[in-house]
Amino acid sequence: MTSIDTIIGGANDGGGGDTRSIIDHAHVVEMVQSSPEFSAADSVSNDQITPLLAPSEIPKINIFSVSHSRRKPIRDQATNLLEAEASPFTQFLLWAWNGSRYSGLICMALSSTIYCAMEVISDKCSVQAIPLFEVAFIRSTVALILSLIWLRKRGQPIFGPANVGNLLISRSLTGYLSLLSFIYCIKRLPLSQAILLSFTTPIMASTAARIILHERLKIAEIGGLACSFFGVLFIFRPTVMTQGWLGKTAEVNDSYIEGNHHIYAVLVGLFSSLTGGISYCLIRAASKASDQPVVTVFSFGALASPASLLGLLIFEEPLLPSLYSCILMVVLGVLAFFAEVLLARGLQLEKTSKVTNILYIEAAISQIWGMSISQVAPSFGRIVGCLLIFISIGCTMYIGPEKETE
Repeated sequence: MTSIDTIIGGANDGGGGDTRSIIDHAHVVEMVQSSPEFSAADSVSNDQITPLLAPSEIPKINIFSVSHSRRKPIRDQATNLLEAEASPFTQFLLWAWNGSRYSGLICMALSSTIYCAMEVISDKCSVQAIPLFEVAFIRSTVALILSLIWLRKRGQPIFGPANVGNLLISRSLTGYLSLLSFIYCIKRLPLSQAILLSFTTPIMASTAARIILHERLKIAEIGGLACSFFGVLFIFRPTVMTQGWLGKTAEVNDSYIEGNHHIYAVLVGLFSSLTGGISYCLIRAASKASDQPVVTVFSFGALASPASLLGLLIFEEPLLPSLYSCILMVVLGVLAFFAEVLLARGLQLEKTSKVTNILYIEAAISQIWGMSISQVAPSFGRIVGCLLIFISIGCTMYIGPEKETE
């Protein structure tokens, strides 16, 4: 029985005796007024008539209120019921999505945390080497399917409003160029160097936002980005010094690229960061124009999925993964989807130079996790680097979001 049936049923079943007594009482009043003793009452003006009952004795339910309950509307009841039955985790997600003035910064912090969790899961559970283009294809396909389901359930156009079509196409192209360059960089450089180059993306994004979106860069924001990047340098300095940076270490150059080719790989890594920074600016512009950050995820998946499949067929040999590896990649694809949605939401709500600074928390959390499980040895550089990142992010959160004039 629905809530409407309950209200109507209560009025018809449980309220029958009250209705009957009210009607009988009305008949008694009518008989008293028709008595000859009170025949002169017709000449009395309305404002001189005294009530038969004191205000405190007036029944709360009368004949006119039986069919119209004083309860809240059904929609309000359903909303309150959903909020009451929601778990604390769901309430936290709703608050982080749009319930706080810090929602943009919180969404970006959650996105970075999910990326860090993906790194831990991939490191602990991976048992089979999968080609990079194949990994990119599976993750892009999962993101494409999930974003399509999201937009359909919310009744949103899958390609966004007509006025954001060019923004979405540009975002997809720059995002895929950044992904393609990063894959090349990983294949040609030591992993620590490729990751260090990727952490220049927030700096590129803030610079591009100054040019493309005309956002003002304040001294505090520039200092925050510099502090976080120096923290990353402290974290990765021992590895970079051990492996060499410009191809001067013979042991590393034997397994990677020597001489000038190493410099080309570094330049490709910087190009990846540049296109990634421009992509962040386009994500922010498209999300604000369409009022739906998931549209940017769908547009990227629509381009990256077939393009990654084409790259897999041309540059690499496809590998049939085992069932365990396939499930693992799907799980990582789902996590990547939520991380991308939260990243787009953070860029939609907050200024680029502030929200991209939160991305550095991924490096700090990763190092703290590695030291806690004795995967990496604690060192002065790692501890100082993590402290610099947390100080920078803490200052960004303390200053808080900025009210922009559009």
